[in-house]
Amino acid sequence: MQAKIKQMKRRAFTMIELVMVIVILGIVSMIATDVIAKMYKGYIQSKIINDLEQKTETVIDQIAKRLQYRIKPTIIARQSGHNTYLALNSDELNSTSTAYDMVEWIGYDNESFMGEHNGSFSVPGWSGFIDVDSGITSNALNQLKSPGSDLDIIERTVGALSDGAVSLVTAGKDRPAVIFKCPQGDNNLSKYGWDWTRPNLADHNYTLAVIKNDVTTFGIVNPADANRSICEQYYLAWSAYALVPEGDVNNTDDFNLTLRYNYQPWYGEKYTDGNKSVLAEHVSTFRVMQVGETLRVKICIQDGNITGEPVGFCKERAIF
Repeated sequence: MQAKIKQMKRRAFTMIELVMVIVILGIVSMIATDVIAKMYKGYIQSKIINDLEQKTETVIDQIAKRLQYRIKPTIIARQSGHNTYLALNSDELNSTSTAYDMVEWIGYDNESFMGEHNGSFSVPGWSGFIDVDSGITSNALNQLKSPGSDLDIIERTVGALSDGAVSLVTAGKDRPAVIFKCPQGDNNLSKYGWDWTRPNLADHNYTLAVIKNDVTTFGIVNPADANRSICEQYYLAWSAYALVPEGDVNNTDDFNLTLRYNYQPWYGEKYTDGNKSVLAEHVSTFRVMQVGETLRVKICIQDGNITGEPVGFCKERAIF
């Protein structure tokens, strides 16, 4: 009996051993917790970066697709909320302290240019050519003959894209415009309608209507257009576009980037008169540079400080 008791005593833990075991378990627990926390934080940051990469790629794709169909002479940099603007390729942009923080341009209507398939081939809404030798083309008659066009396609396509706000047919609605590719005699940007103080000076744009049932002839709405030169090649446009930073004006590192569209500067409309779509939130950097006719766009988007540490992703794109 005594031998069994002695044997049981030898198998018991001392208080020091128990304390040591508890201390060791506590240390292991702390290390394991720290490792798990770091792994989880790394996973969260990796997921955020992947999400930001996808978001940034999507946003810059949307911007590039819009700018791809820009009418190149029309692109400007503007000080948001003001009538202060310069050509995007102006040397003054690099030498001035004025914050030209937004970009604005007139886009040509690529959707109706691509037209519709008639079962054999695609028919364009507008061909891009004016028959200047035709007796129908005449400033005096306020009409332009555009062979190969089908203005009914323009009406359907532009009507759908503008939510019915723009029409070649319906009175009281905004009209599309023809912008000729030929030299205008000057490079006055206000003649595209950018100058808010001179809304009637859009001399580079012809506002349009349908002539009777002739689907190849544009009617000129504004009689003042009769004094302007006509040339063979043109763009058809129904909207200008603007990329505008918006948000807390005191926080230039965290703002929303918005797209403005469906407004007509040749009618004296400002970008604030158009529809608005938020392209991205928590943008820290947005830049557009022009070298020759090539644009370089850079955008950086943050995570909104979700993890307590700033995480962001940047993307650049060249647009020809």
